[in-house]
Amino acid sequence: MAVTQISLTGRALRLLSTREHSRAELERKLAPYEEEPGALAKVLDTLQAKDFINEGRVLESVIHRRSAKLGAQRIKQELQAKGLEPEAVARALDTLRASEVERAREVWRKKFGQPPADASERAKQMRFLAGRGFGGDAIRRVVSGGDED
Repeated sequence: MAVTQISLTGRALRLLSTREHSRAELERKLAPYEEEPGALAKVLDTLQAKDFINEGRVLESVIHRRSAKLGAQRIKQELQAKGLEPEAVARALDTLRASEVERAREVWRKKFGQPPADASERAKQMRFLAGRGFGGDAIRRVVSGGDED
């Protein structure tokens, strides 16, 4: 039993050393290594009690790493995939949506830098931003050049 816990703890700490992980992510990744039923839950409870697993930090980490390149919708999908609380995700997305147009404009500027020459180019730029998870309103404002600073 002790070997299993050390092994699971070691694997969990190795994963946590690279970046923040949610409890649900760690459960998914470590489940194949659980030899004794309940051992993984004990390990994760211990790590959570010691604040090695912190949902708030996971949320902040994802937003910090991804907000410069992705829109709120894409970040929402990523946060949901990590198994975070829906209320915390909703609060984080509210703050992200406030800066959606500015972030979309910066991503657009780095990729294209100039307004579309024709309808084909306009559609290409809009698809690019949509693929990054930006909302339709933000995409239209950026590609049309509306409310330039």
